[in-house]
Amino acid sequence: MSSPAPQPSPTFVPRPAQQAILEYIGGYMGISAVPGSGKTFTLSLLAAKLVEQLASSERLDEREVLVVTFTNSAVANFRARIGNFVRSRGLLAGVGYRVRTLHGLAHDIVRERPGLVGLAEDFDIIDDSTAKEIKRDAVISYLRGHPDALAPYIKPEFIANPRRIERALIEDSIDIANTVIRVAK
Repeated sequence: MSSPAPQPSPTFVPRPAQQAILEYIGGYMGISAVPGSGKTFTLSLLAAKLVEQLASSERLDEREVLVVTFTNSAVANFRARIGNFVRSRGLLAGVGYRVRTLHGLAHDIVRERPGLVGLAEDFDIIDDSTAKEIKRDAVISYLRGHPDALAPYIKPEFIANPRRIERALIEDSIDIANTVIRVAK
């Protein structure tokens, strides 16, 4: 039997679609709605209700509510809202739920079990500046090993200024590498 949907204030009256979400009791659920329709508010309220149910059944040690979204700003918004709703019920904010981006969740899973995806236990994830450095070094190394590889694409007016050619080739090659990586993702 599910507990009644928690109410954030006496003035909140859920629309029928929001009420259906707040009555959720288990299994998979996906929500698709237009911006401004109250998804974050309603799902935060639902998460608080589910955390409250876990706490009342004394299962917070073994289970948690997981909210997965796409952007870091949405994570911050969910965390703040769920935290407020949970605190209003006398529970501790941050306990019994986790809010992650899709990428953050993937990172958590890989950190926990790197062998499942063929990584060594001591794998490392590089940051953006290190990735840029690696791409730049790879491009420079390739261009030095294959100096004529891009010759057909060089405008004749650039030939008079070799430094300009090198800078342009490096930057353009890095842009191409970024495009290939973006498409591959």
